[in-house]
Amino acid sequence: MTKLRLSLAVGNYDRTRALVDGRVQIDGVDPVVHLLSPEEIFFRAFRSEDFDICELSMSSFTVKTAQGASPYVGIPAFLSRAFRHTSIVVRRDRIAAPADLKGKRIGVPEYQLTACVWARAILAEQGVLPEDVIWVRGGLEELGRPEKITISFPSSVKIESAPGDKSLSQMLAAGEIDAVIAPRLPSCFGADATVGWLYDDPIAEASAWFERTGIFPIMHIVGIRRALVDEHPWLPMSVFKALNSAKAVALDELTDTSATKVTLPFVEEQLARARALMGRDFWSYGLQENLPTLIAFLEAHHKQGLSSRLVSPEELFHPSTFEAYKI
Repeated sequence: MTKLRLSLAVGNYDRTRALVDGRVQIDGVDPVVHLLSPEEIFFRAFRSEDFDICELSMSSFTVKTAQGASPYVGIPAFLSRAFRHTSIVVRRDRIAAPADLKGKRIGVPEYQLTACVWARAILAEQGVLPEDVIWVRGGLEELGRPEKITISFPSSVKIESAPGDKSLSQMLAAGEIDAVIAPRLPSCFGADATVGWLYDDPIAEASAWFERTGIFPIMHIVGIRRALVDEHPWLPMSVFKALNSAKAVALDELTDTSATKVTLPFVEEQLARARALMGRDFWSYGLQENLPTLIAFLEAHHKQGLSSRLVSPEELFHPSTFEAYKI
């Protein structure tokens, strides 16, 4: 059988490494691998559909799914997950608690970024709604960053553009905005004593939030070009199976205490603590295993006015990935 020669664009993660280096194969596929940053993958995927199989922004994909215009079919393999309590950075000389953000100016690289959706959902639980602040869009470190997809905003949301000659990090350091929400920390974090996290201990805050909600936020999914899926209906399950296998390899390596696979001390202990808090399969793939998290995200996305209608979790993914054979 001749394998399909397909482009595969993902980040350089431990959970994708076995797929990239060939230890795990995608049945029927000979991949041409592109190891790229999420920003580049998402921009190229949604602007020009550059890749056959690729990592995708959960938020951008939901926008396109709600519109019925997604060029990709989703796979419930969640290559990026993160608690976004660490994504809210503030001027500590002005902001001491979430309520202090009301009426303030918050910078975002793109309003519709998945990290921003989750952070706004966290703030909404604490009484700070999207319409309570002024949102300032601009590049975190570079000037002139655009939204990668076209979106509409509710009339209640106040959005401004950053000046053409300043990044959000520069504006935060100068006191021209009061906070930044972004997937990456701004470069002024740590360099300026007045800039710090909203929460004194964001890890403890996130852990308590997980204990209360059971949600481990999903950031990125995987997509396959729709035309390919139409022509090769076996492809979604082949990709899903391979991504599950690659993640299993990564977790096995983390548990190997003979030599640490990550350049960080106490890896085994951190893994044990994560499993004690979140369960053995804390980074689960699959629809059913993640329904509460997916429902919470989709409801927040719609409430924030980013999806034109409330999308169901089942709409996001190819139905062949909903169940698997057993022996």
